[in-house]
Amino acid sequence: MEQNQIQTYVNAHKERFLNELVDLLKIPSISAKLEHKPDMQKTAEAVKQRLIEAGADNVEICQTKGYPVVYGEKIIDSSKPTVVVYGHYDVQPADPINLWDSPPFEPVIKKTDIHPEGAIFARGSCDDKGQMYMHVKAFETMMKTNTLPCNVKFMIEGEEEVGSPNLGPWIIENKEKLKGDIILISDTSIIANDIPSIDAGLRGLAYMEVEVTGPNRDLHSGVYGGAVANPINILCKMIASCHDENNHITVPGFYNNVQELSSEERSEMAKAPFELEAFKKDLNIDEERGEKGYSTNERTGIRPTLDVNGIWGGYTGEGAKTVLPSEAFAKISMRLVPNQSSKEISDLFIKHFESIAPKSVKVKVTAHHGGEPVVVPITSKGFLAASKAMEETYGKKPVPTRSGGSIPIVALFKKELGMDSILFGFGLDSDGLHSPNEHYGLFNYYRGIETIPLFYKYFTA
Repeated sequence: MEQNQIQTYVNAHKERFLNELVDLLKIPSISAKLEHKPDMQKTAEAVKQRLIEAGADNVEICQTKGYPVVYGEKIIDSSKPTVVVYGHYDVQPADPINLWDSPPFEPVIKKTDIHPEGAIFARGSCDDKGQMYMHVKAFETMMKTNTLPCNVKFMIEGEEEVGSPNLGPWIIENKEKLKGDIILISDTSIIANDIPSIDAGLRGLAYMEVEVTGPNRDLHSGVYGGAVANPINILCKMIASCHDENNHITVPGFYNNVQELSSEERSEMAKAPFELEAFKKDLNIDEERGEKGYSTNERTGIRPTLDVNGIWGGYTGEGAKTVLPSEAFAKISMRLVPNQSSKEISDLFIKHFESIAPKSVKVKVTAHHGGEPVVVPITSKGFLAASKAMEETYGKKPVPTRSGGSIPIVALFKKELGMDSILFGFGLDSDGLHSPNEHYGLFNYYRGIETIPLFYKYFTA
């Protein structure tokens, strides 16, 4: 009966639920760019207002040294379990804008082969405004149908896309306020709309920036070329040397603490549906590439990586300019697996990168944000509740998976609050997260709103 009430309410308010999300997506809440500081505040205020309208109490915008955290709660009975919902309202930069089919902050609904019912195209639609807002609407639905079975607290931050630098101190200062039994997060993906899945693990992250400096100024490449080190050439060689012919990372000590899975565990992972040809077709590539001896799913789930996220230097404008640049830069991220430490890996990378630089250049390596890898027990009460909830709405039991992505604060939640996190995502890997034309299926949005109340039901039972 309860689920019928929930579905009836959701069906009756679908258009409003979508329109509210569209309004939220129109605000360019880009935490990485200081120019969007007013937009960040505007988004926080919008989230606060929606929580109040949904029925939350004690809703407030909590200031940090960076962007604020929006907090709200509904305590129906202190003796009942408490679910803490985490999400983020900040989004990635939309660059490169010219690759978007429609403006990134002017949401449009379009049908696709994967989303025949339509998808909302906008920056942040899937990561994470659309998925975060499912929880607000699921909460509203439970409040309006009088089916909320336990206590709930919301913690919606504005700095996830820049590594959550100020969330840790805020959490430590507010441990009493955040007391609960489980943390519920929708910031991950399922395998497919007809193959539900729940992530049982996340990779960690170590994010670096490198700067290579040669001569004290840009030089004429004809007059000086061949006699002076070119920082871009040097940087490219240094980066290329970080992998061997088997795509094995060459940083000394990098694999020392990597947790190796047994053949039995790898066999279980291999049961997750995966079509290599479909994977290549979706990305328009002729061949996949990665560490030798591992499958594509293993490479993105249980193995560490080192990738260049951006590289620049010299002249990149229109036309030609024959310049030998003075400086070259790159941003490099390393995804980590259980037992690897982001601090240790950062230190190893810095030491190695400085050691391989020729005397003809100077190298500076800066460690930015990082986070630790996480594994969630699939036999825990929270994971089983999520599995039952998803099985009821999808009609089949979800597959446990390991995500290649990172949510650095998940390890922090365990360390500081003593709570496990359930990674209850409803997006798809093909939804263009962090890419041009990011989108989120309407099916996924509404299915999430219908499924989340069932998690509360089974977790409280």
